[in-house]
Amino acid sequence: MPNPARILIVDDLLSVREVLRAGLESAGQEIQTASSAAEARAMFTAGRFDLVICDIQMPGESGVDLLDWMKSQDADVAVVMVTGVDDAITAVTAMLKGASDYLTKPFTLPEVRARAEQALEKRRLKLDNRAYQVRLEQLVEERTTDLRGAMVRIRGLNEDLRTAYDATLSALMMALDFRDNETQGHSIRVVEYTERLAKQIGLKEPELTDIRRGAMLHDVGKIGIPDAILRKPGKLNAEEWDCMKLHPKFGYDMLKDIKFLDLPSQIVLSHQERWDGTGYPRGLKGEEIPLGSRIFAAADTFDAMTSDRPYRAAMTYDQARQELLDFSGRQFDPQVVEAFILVPQEEWFAIRVSVQAELAARKGGGAPERLLQAVSITI
Repeated sequence: MPNPARILIVDDLLSVREVLRAGLESAGQEIQTASSAAEARAMFTAGRFDLVICDIQMPGESGVDLLDWMKSQDADVAVVMVTGVDDAITAVTAMLKGASDYLTKPFTLPEVRARAEQALEKRRLKLDNRAYQVRLEQLVEERTTDLRGAMVRIRGLNEDLRTAYDATLSALMMALDFRDNETQGHSIRVVEYTERLAKQIGLKEPELTDIRRGAMLHDVGKIGIPDAILRKPGKLNAEEWDCMKLHPKFGYDMLKDIKFLDLPSQIVLSHQERWDGTGYPRGLKGEEIPLGSRIFAAADTFDAMTSDRPYRAAMTYDQARQELLDFSGRQFDPQVVEAFILVPQEEWFAIRVSVQAELAARKGGGAPERLLQAVSITI
């Protein structure tokens, strides 16, 4: 059996207080009453309540003023306002200030019980969602969430946990970097580069969020690639390369049934397509390729070119810029390349410095001066 709710009834009329007390106590709730806003303040301070049923019109301080004060003390308290027939506008105003519901006099006890239970249920759901969000954040910090299990759990998350979604996706991205860490910080930089380029093109929310999530998850399908292939130090043979080319489809299949990842999953599926139709897995051409994928392709290639790899040194900014221009209209969308050129070199530089500083801070080392020098050599 759940614990009884603690309910405070505030009304200057004793008869109303006693009727409400009797009706709610019979439903198994714990009831206290107050005859004024001042008395209610004292009781509220002495012990918090789950629900307050409060009259609007009282001598002295009004119920609406008391509502403001109670919400400042406990934003989670549920409040049901009681009003006369001619005062419905004030009741609606109270709801805009945070009241859960209102009752109009004369009311019946069944109506009171139903409204009280609805208000308490809303409060319980809000607290449950908050507790769940805290738990998700703990899982992200620990980085021990099973990758496949995390994607399954995301399917059932409530819309109120949208901010926790991105934290979970960040954990997935970092976990993938741990498995395929050819270039430290690559995934984080590419996400930031992709978002900056999307803004330059003129995209706004919610498209920016979808593109950012697509960039974060672009390589999630590599979960399905064997380590022997993914971490192979040398070049892949034809059979291994055919297997590697399956990772966009693997990633799409993981994400396609998650409603809020509908558009990001298309970016995951198409991030290896090329403007001239020679990419994979579907050989899309031109504007058949989702715009987010076209933006990501330029950002991803830019980071790859300006990062050291075991088999070559990083290109300078000017060299990478020229490479994008040379392959504009073949590998890359010409309009995306044009937008890239319009972003000042210093902004790309600043993004790389910021990401490297963040990585160094996580590891607890690395002087900012050394980071700045190392990055300036590349860009």
